[in-house]
Amino acid sequence: MDGQENEQRRTGDEAAPAIGRARRWASRRWWRLRPSVRLRQLGAVLALLVVTLTGIIAGTYAGGHVGTDIGPFRAHLSLSPSLSGGTTIDIPPLGALKLDSHNGPTYLTVELGALDQRRTEALIDDPASISRASQSAVEDVRAGVMRLGLKTLASAVLATLLLAGLVFRDVRRMAWAGGLALVVTAGSLGLAAATVRPQAIEEPRYEGLLVNAPAIVGDARRIANDYTKYAEQLQRLVGNVSKLYTTVSALPVYEPAPGTTRVLHVSDMHLNPTGWSLIRTIVEQFGIDVVIDTGDITDWGSEPEASFVGSIGLLKKPYVYIRGNHDSARTAAAVANQPNAIVLDNSTTTVSGLTIAGIGDPRFTPDKETSPAGSGLTAQVADQVIGVGEQLATTVQNSPTKVNIALVHDPASAGPLSGTCPLVLAGHLHERQVLKLPQSPGKEPTTLMVEGSTGGAGLRGLEGEKPTPLTMTVLYFDQQKLLQAYDEITVGGTGQSQVNLARHVISDPAKGEQVPVTPTPTRGAPVPAGPSPGSPTASPTR
Repeated sequence: MDGQENEQRRTGDEAAPAIGRARRWASRRWWRLRPSVRLRQLGAVLALLVVTLTGIIAGTYAGGHVGTDIGPFRAHLSLSPSLSGGTTIDIPPLGALKLDSHNGPTYLTVELGALDQRRTEALIDDPASISRASQSAVEDVRAGVMRLGLKTLASAVLATLLLAGLVFRDVRRMAWAGGLALVVTAGSLGLAAATVRPQAIEEPRYEGLLVNAPAIVGDARRIANDYTKYAEQLQRLVGNVSKLYTTVSALPVYEPAPGTTRVLHVSDMHLNPTGWSLIRTIVEQFGIDVVIDTGDITDWGSEPEASFVGSIGLLKKPYVYIRGNHDSARTAAAVANQPNAIVLDNSTTTVSGLTIAGIGDPRFTPDKETSPAGSGLTAQVADQVIGVGEQLATTVQNSPTKVNIALVHDPASAGPLSGTCPLVLAGHLHERQVLKLPQSPGKEPTTLMVEGSTGGAGLRGLEGEKPTPLTMTVLYFDQQKLLQAYDEITVGGTGQSQVNLARHVISDPAKGEQVPVTPTPTRGAPVPAGPSPGSPTASPTR
């Protein structure tokens, strides 16, 4: 036994040098081959990663979108790769809200499209459906996002498998790429879901027309709460407006004679898209010949707001406009670019037989709010406002054609126009008034008609306890271009959910409407706080 062990020991001692030499030779050979092996392995891994990431991105863009219903809206949801995450809510044509809603390499975009006609009609027919739609909106969004996530995951994996098959032509590598795509995409979606911040909706960033929303609307959460009440009041808007023309038979008797010119007076739209829908309906149903806008079509006069005036061209009727104190020169230029628009700035035009003179407001104060109560005018501002009235009065007096209507934005500008023309139209106060200007001896009487807000004062109109109504007036002129009658249209008034129409027939058109006389401000004197500049000391008759 000892001999065998000794023999094995001698054999092992003799073999040890040989084994050592073999190991050293293999080691030297491995070190020589290692760079190329490592490069090949690294190249294979990088190729796999590149193909996988490319497939994920391509699949996300190709299939990462779904359509879904959110309340009465048809919405489009899409996912895209991102470094920081987040959500954009597009509200054409107003702009977008950007929310810091989640983390992760996925970005969600929600675009609210057109109203679905069937669902909208259901809302109109059933008053309780608005409440149900509000309650189901969150579930609609959740269901849409779930479908979007599953579709994006499937699309990303499928695109990666197809790309890997084209590049590698190897089943094993295709499986690796598909599995990696599944892990990366699912992990990204899971990270986004795990880091969702619902409170982000309270701190949005605004773009487009909404960029000035915080300054315009004040407390957004309060307006969001009040909007439900506002929607409840206006839910029957479409149905009632469509029936509006049929109510004329119940109004004071006035039968427009052949040759009657119908003018629609609007003012202070303040970016409310609902106003355009209402204007189009009235233009069609009342056979309007001319639309007159006495300013404040926008809120800040900014370049993004210029797209809001594009609806003017859809009316296909002459649209006579003057600039308000919330409108900039850029706004006026955008209006002038509309094919049917006429912008007046201390100038006159003749449309449908009516000669109209107008001048823009001398101020550009987009940061100022206007309310019926007002806060008074300083002497300097009063000089500016009254000064444009004096300029327009000179233009009217020098006109070769008798002016039938004069346009100013602020009623405080109307005083110098007394006796120069029979009718002055204005806005600015967000409160409808019909007044008689002080008559000069030997001069014709002049009526001042102040329109409310056709846009319901914009979004700021929701800040109070009751929404500001949308108002406009239809004016009827005979062949001598004298005002015969006018219909005051009010939509969504206080505590009401219907459209109101009040008709006024003028007994003696040559003398104008018999209404209270209002004093007008004079140069160099401040207008006291209380009633707005140019507002009456007595309540106007209705």
